[in-house]
Amino acid sequence: MAEPVERRIAELRDELNRHIYLYYTKDSPEISDEEYDGLYAELAELEKANPELISGDSPTQRVGAPPSEGFEPVEHAIPMLSLANARTAEEMVAWETRVRNQLDRAGVDPGPISFVTEPKIDGLAISLTYEDGVLVRGATRGDGRVGEDVTRNIETIAELPKRIEGAPALVEVRGEVYLPIEAFAELNQRRLDAGEPAFANPRNSAAGSIRQHDPRVAAERPLAVWAYGIGATDGISFETHSDQIEWLGSKGFPVNPDIDTHDSIESVLERCDWWLNRRDDLDFEIDGVVIKVDRLDLWDALGTAGREPRWSIAWKFPPSTATTLLEEIDWNVGRTGHLVPWALLEPVRVGGVTVSTATLHNEEDLARKDVRAGDEVIVLRAGDVIPQVVSAVTTDRPKGSRPPKPPKKCPACGTEIVKPEDSVFSICPNHRGCPGQAFQHLKHFVHRGAMDIEGLGEKQVQRFLDEGLISDVADIYSLRQEELEQLSGMGAVSASNLVAEIERSKSIPFSRVLFALGLPGVGAVTAEALAEEFGDIDAIRAADPETIQRTEGVGPIMAHQISESLADDRTWDIVQRLRAAGLKMELGEDERRAEGGPLEGRTVVLTGTLPDMTRDEAAALVKGAGGKVVGSVSKKTDYVVAGESAGSKLAKAESLGVPVLDREGFDRLLAGEEPGG
Repeated sequence: MAEPVERRIAELRDELNRHIYLYYTKDSPEISDEEYDGLYAELAELEKANPELISGDSPTQRVGAPPSEGFEPVEHAIPMLSLANARTAEEMVAWETRVRNQLDRAGVDPGPISFVTEPKIDGLAISLTYEDGVLVRGATRGDGRVGEDVTRNIETIAELPKRIEGAPALVEVRGEVYLPIEAFAELNQRRLDAGEPAFANPRNSAAGSIRQHDPRVAAERPLAVWAYGIGATDGISFETHSDQIEWLGSKGFPVNPDIDTHDSIESVLERCDWWLNRRDDLDFEIDGVVIKVDRLDLWDALGTAGREPRWSIAWKFPPSTATTLLEEIDWNVGRTGHLVPWALLEPVRVGGVTVSTATLHNEEDLARKDVRAGDEVIVLRAGDVIPQVVSAVTTDRPKGSRPPKPPKKCPACGTEIVKPEDSVFSICPNHRGCPGQAFQHLKHFVHRGAMDIEGLGEKQVQRFLDEGLISDVADIYSLRQEELEQLSGMGAVSASNLVAEIERSKSIPFSRVLFALGLPGVGAVTAEALAEEFGDIDAIRAADPETIQRTEGVGPIMAHQISESLADDRTWDIVQRLRAAGLKMELGEDERRAEGGPLEGRTVVLTGTLPDMTRDEAAALVKGAGGKVVGSVSKKTDYVVAGESAGSKLAKAESLGVPVLDREGFDRLLAGEEPGG
């Protein structure tokens, strides 16, 4: 055997094993998925041509990474295998041909072969062991043979059954733990507002949550799970994989409702395109589609090749990561004074979009990743989440590059920067006079979901600041049509429309006003919870942190920040001026949950677009009937009202067996009738 081939195989194994460790154990990848797949494919081809050089430590012969220290090892009764990849229709057809050829060599005549398609969730694979119907162990995949015992963390996932009725002596359920994208964004915002580092992406945050040594940390994070299969069993058997999926759903496991069966590879390919087109509309990350032969007896006949089952394959989407040059690191000031680093990039296509800027979260995260100007960096884009720099390719770093540091003075106002102890942010302390903070606060105040003032976007906000027309959010309500008409390019019609929009915003409900104020950590859901708990802004201000903390979704840090913020003279002056302008600072009668209504004690999730009714109008009707509107679907949800373009919340409701209502069913529910009657 030629020495260069042996050397190249050894180099590829070492490099891939290092990247496996960084991805699975450190949750800190250095290369994109596409680059990893390229290296892996090269190694697999070399080993296929030179089988005598295959060794047990090769990445082609195992899955993931060994379990970390600090967790009890769990040996899987049946290995948790990885999957071969296909990226084109030709590769999928070739896989089907290999399946048929392998069955023919094994002397099996399968007749027509059916397939199952499932979304390939980008999360953390887990194994759940139930003995006599009781959950006794939860484990990570680890290296495929041995995983980590994370039972106490798994038990914090509310939607996961802890006991199965009518269960066999033993059943091992396999699934994927993930963090919904919307919940991930809210979690990161809360962390940033609390001065904590943001998570890199939903997959890493889900993996990090499950591998916490303190289960209370996992319990605080909105983890979810999809069950996708069954491993070891005793006392039960199945003929097909689709039978397994049906059984899991019948026992209360969250099963993706869009799992489907197919009688041809052409139908499979159509389904793969269907998933690709829906990718950005989902509330969970997927990076492809898993295709499995349906009949389990054919699984036995097909067997495995190295670490990969021959009866399954993953059709991978175009990469959502790309590598490009980080040209410069810029610093912006946020509405609370935090200095946030941003990457100015050489434009690159990521997930179908050209990206030229990306977030670097905060200076602690920047230092941990050791990202510098001039580096080649990996950029990740998932759905509508802001593009982010995952890591730097340090092997090609230019000589003489230096770690970035925040500026000594605020880039917006020139004030000396301070770095509070234990904070991951440097801060501009000029909260009253910094135009950068004022701009960010104004931008938040007027955006959709807050005061929703149409015609007052970022450019207009910046212009009004520069012209001296406004300096804070209360000044918006002092704008007059006459002065706006004098601005070049504005005109009488535009000025009149904007003044009308500002006037209309005075009818925005109190909970939305509370959200618009931009109190630290207070998102839309928390603002609604605070409004319902206290009733008006004065009661919130008068409450001590311990009392505020009793509100659903408010922890001790956020409670202290809310209390301190409302106690600040300048913040309270703005509140008083907004109140004088006519904004609602107390819960209106139409916002209060009615007592004794048909929905008293029940929770409702709204998703999609209802005909002839806005989301706010639907929420008001629910409250008027005594119900509570919540943002996410769980087993505790009583109803999901789904309109057109309903997304993952509808899928989640169907998987959990939560009743789903259309507009007619919603009307019946509000009238106190049976929705399906």
